[in-house]
Formats: sequence, C-alpha cells, structure tokens
Amino acid sequence: MKAYKKESKTLWSIFDWDKKQTELAELNKASEKEDFWADNKSAQLTMKRISDLKDEIYLWTNLDNSIQTYLDLTISDDESFRPDLESEAEKLEKQIERLELSTLLSGPYDKGNALLYINSGAGGTDAQDWGEMLLRMYLRWAEKNGFSTEILDRSDGEEAGIKSITVLIDGKYAYGYLRSEKGVHRLVRLSPFDAAHRRHTSFVQVEILPEVASEDPVVEIDPDDIVIDIYKSSGAGGQNVQKNATAIRITHKSTGIVVTCQNERSQVQNRENALKVLRGRLYDLKVQEQEAKLSKLRGEYQKAEWGSQIRSYVLHPYQLVKDHRTEYEKGNAQAVLNGDIDEFIEAYLKM
Repeated sequence: MKAYKKESKTLWSIFDWDKKQTELAELNKASEKEDFWADNKSAQLTMKRISDLKDEIYLWTNLDNSIQTYLDLTISDDESFRPDLESEAEKLEKQIERLELSTLLSGPYDKGNALLYINSGAGGTDAQDWGEMLLRMYLRWAEKNGFSTEILDRSDGEEAGIKSITVLIDGKYAYGYLRSEKGVHRLVRLSPFDAAHRRHTSFVQVEILPEVASEDPVVEIDPDDIVIDIYKSSGAGGQNVQKNATAIRITHKSTGIVVTCQNERSQVQNRENALKVLRGRLYDLKVQEQEAKLSKLRGEYQKAEWGSQIRSYVLHPYQLVKDHRTEYEKGNAQAVLNGDIDEFIEAYLKM
C-alpha cells in the first residue's frame, strides 16, 4: 500500500480496507472449490458478495490514486496549477463525503433495488393528490441519481391523484438511501379541491421495501402457503389491458399479506413482480418482529393520520419542509417536491 494510506488512517479505517481485502480473498478461495456450486443458492449469494466487494475496493482504490495525484501536484510552486488544484480538491471532498455516506449503508439489502409503495391516507381527494405529488418527487429524485423506475401496480383516485402505487426503483444503493423515507408524510396547503379554497392537511403513507432475490434463503415462500388469483386489469391501458385476464393477486395465507400487480400485459411478468413485492413485505415483517422483540421501538403500525408523521411539507401560510426525526428543515419546498431530498436522506443516515 502507498505511504499515503498509512498517513490517512481515518479515511481507510472508515472503509475497513484490510478487512474487506481479507474477506474477498477468502470468498475467492471458497469459490474455487470443486463443490462450490453444489448449493446453487449459497453460491449465487457468495458471487454477489464477491462482486460487491470488488466494486467497493475499486472505488476506494481510485479515490486513493486521485488523492495521491493531487498531493503530488501540491508540491509544485507553479501558481498556474492553483485553479485546477482548487477544483480537484472540491471534487475529492464530495467524492469522499459520498463514499463515507455509503459506509453507513451496511444493511443486507442496502446496496440493492427498492420497492416504493405509496398509500394515500386521511384527507380524501387531497390525500390522493398528495400521493401523486410524492410519486413525482421520488421519480424526480430517482432520475437525478441515475436510477431507473418501473410502475408495478397503480390504483388511481376517483377525482384526482392515486389511491396507491408500487414502483420498482432500480440502482445501486436505492434501498439504502430510500429506507429513510419510510413513514407518514404530511402536507399543509390551500386545497385546490375546496371551493372555498381553505387550508387542508393531508397524509400519505410511504413504505420502502427491499427487492429480495428469489434464491435468498432469508425469505422463503412455500408454494402451498400462497393463493394466486388472476383477474382483468382495471384503469388506464386501453382495450388490450381490459380484454385479457393478466392482473395478479397473491395472498400469503400465514400472514394475511395481499399484493397485486396489473401493470404488465403479461400474466407471467405480473406474477413475477407480485412475488417481488411479497418477498419484500415478508422481509420487512420479519425485521419489524425482530426490532419489536429487541427494543420495542416500533410498536403498532403507524396510521396515515395526524400526529404520526415523519416529515411535514408546509406550502401555506409559509413554505417549509421539516423532518421530525432529525429536525433538518428546508425553506424551499418546491425544490424538495422536485426531488431535492438528498439532504434529508443524509441527515437521517448520519443521525
């Protein structure tokens, strides 16, 4: 290792360089054994971990090389280098902050995709419209961060907005970042659906679930423990959507969890997507049960109503978005609703 690494013990201890290198070497050795693929599920998980470790080490090695190059350039007395050095220093600082933040995402599914579920609560049409506003906010955020999105299931409101929607957000660390958004989101504004234009308060429940792979042993679904119903899709989509029975409803008998998917015209694809959501919900249920036993911090499921919100978005009589867990707030509510939520996510992860 370079001398710089020895001088930067704080940065490299955050990454835990030696431990990651040792783990990678051990996993590579295990993957070379003749019986490695005898247990296909275990082998796939191991190969995924190897790939993740290689990606992490590559990123941090590149950072180390960039820092070393920067330090070499600072030795020069040539003032013409100063503007470039200042620019490079800013880039390195942002890169370090981003990588340091990624070290806080150490959960088993933090590096994977996320399933975003939005459910309108108390507030009628206003709440359903608020649900669509939140959907737009998260889609904008995903686009800014280079994540792709796919709507798996959608139920529209009678007058406006959405009753509920499930969206797959595909990208590295999507779940790790978005899990901070789980909870009730409260909106205060002058209602566009009130003839008197009075101030209304609306609530929407946001759930963030991990995309759990079918081969993951943590969540196993017994085929005899589920009931699959096939029905005709409803809502927008044209005659082809209405004509064929392609929508899927899966009921998990042991827990009573029900998931639906009707976005795709293919029955097979809808079934696969519905199982993704079911695995995510079963994992989330397992986590809730474990946390309730260990710390009793979670308690009952929060209803989407007054007093249970994690964040408030006030558009009248002033503009303010405030997270009630971290106390972080931002006055430019429109920017937040346009997807500028990184500061809220970082504040939660650092809390």
